[in-house]
Order: sequence, then C-alpha cells, then structure tokens
Amino acid sequence: MEELLVPLVPMSHTAHIRSHRKPRRNASSIAMRAGVASGVLGTLAVATAAGSANAADASVTQTLELPTLTADLSAQVEQAAQFTQQAAANYQLQAERDSAAAAAAKEAAKDLEAAKQAEAKKKAAEEARKAAAEAAVSRSEARASLSGSSSASDTVSTPSSGSVATVIDFLKAQVGDSYVLGGTGPNSWDCSGLVQAAFKQVNIDLPRVSEDQSTVGTDVPLSDLRVGDILYWGAKGSAYHVGVYIGGGKYLDAANPSKGVVIQDLSGYPASGAVRVL
Repeated sequence: MEELLVPLVPMSHTAHIRSHRKPRRNASSIAMRAGVASGVLGTLAVATAAGSANAADASVTQTLELPTLTADLSAQVEQAAQFTQQAAANYQLQAERDSAAAAAAKEAAKDLEAAKQAEAKKKAAEEARKAAAEAAVSRSEARASLSGSSSASDTVSTPSSGSVATVIDFLKAQVGDSYVLGGTGPNSWDCSGLVQAAFKQVNIDLPRVSEDQSTVGTDVPLSDLRVGDILYWGAKGSAYHVGVYIGGGKYLDAANPSKGVVIQDLSGYPASGAVRVL
C-alpha cells in the first residue's frame, strides 16, 4: 500500500492558548439574535407611534374643549354683569322712590300745619270778635247805669265800619301768627311790621320801625285812648315796642317769640305813650 503523506502545517505560536481562540457562531444563533433585535425595534416603533398618536389626540382634545369652556365662562361673566347692573338700577329706582315719598310726606306735613294754623287763626279771630261784641254790650250797659264822667275804657266801643274797623279786623285776623324779628307777614310778624301792615290796609304809610312809629300822628294821653290808637313802650322817638289799642282796656300786638300775635290787657303791661293817625 502506498502511504499518504500529509504535509505538516506549522501552528501559530498562540494556537495552544484557549482564551485567544474566537468561538464560532452558528447560523441559527445569528438568526435568533437578528429576530430579537427586529422585535425590539418594532416594539419601540409601535410604542413611539402610539405615544405620538396619544399626544396628538390629547392636543386635539384640548383644542376642541377650550373654546367650549371659554364660551361658558364668558356667558357667566356677562350674566353676572347684567345681574349687577339690574341690581344697581333697582337700588337707584328704590332710592328715587324713597326720596319722592319723603318729599311728599314733608309737603303733606307742611300743608297740614298750614291748615292747622289757618284754622287756629280763624278760631282766634272769631273769639276776638265775640269778646269785642261782649265788651261793647258790657260797656253800653255800664254807660247807661253810670252818671257823671266815665273812664276811657268804658266809653270806647269798637267801630263797626270805616277805616278804624278795617285796621282792627286785619289785626284780629292775624291773632295766632308767630313772632319773628323783622317779620312783615303774611304768617309771621314783628311788632312794628304788624302795625305797619294793618294801617296800610287804609292807605296809611307808617315808618317801618317802632322808634319812628312813635313819632307820627298826634300825641294822645293814655287816659283818652280810642280804638285804633298806636301804643308805644319806651321813650318817644326811641320806642322799643308798639301795639294797637282795640278797646276795653286791651291792645293787640306781635308780642314775642313765645306768645306770637295776641290780645293783651293794657293794665298788665302799661304803655309809655300813644299816637293817633286815624
């Protein structure tokens, strides 16, 4: 037999070291690893696509919902503003009604007070006329029973007509009016303002103040007074108060703020002097 001679191939000097040898990978191992890698990449791709889709959906959802929320909020704000405006209008209307009601009540109170004053004035004037009539009757009876001279208060009677009667009627109609310093009527007077207005009824123009009124006309003794004479208190030319003699020992004047226009007894507050202009 012939012997086959196999040539000897020299070995590497590191062939005998095991750790330096590279193990061979078979085809199935490589294919498996390739499949796993492909699956992982596919999963990542799917996950990425799903995340992108979810983000897109969320963005779309927010974009679609925001106008709805904004519209609702705007409507609520507008409705609240309307309610506020309506409430303010209601408050203003109520305030105007309250103000009008208060003004009407005030006017009604003034009218009522004026009516009361007019009634009181009418009543006082009627009482004054009745008292004057009774005084006249009393004086007439006294004159009939007396012999000799009589006092001024017994012989004077209230005129029934003429200028003096007009002055006295005007004065008595003011009884009950209030006293106001500087007052010239028609519902409030001071002493000289009332006297001036009374004599103006018969076209006699008197000075405005007491001291000047005490100097007009003719001086009259207090023992010889007649109805319509002007009485004054204080010195002639510097008098501080005036009134008008109405007969029966009485006079009418705008006395003071506490009394107003009244009829008083001359004996309780004797005058300083008198003047006659009628």
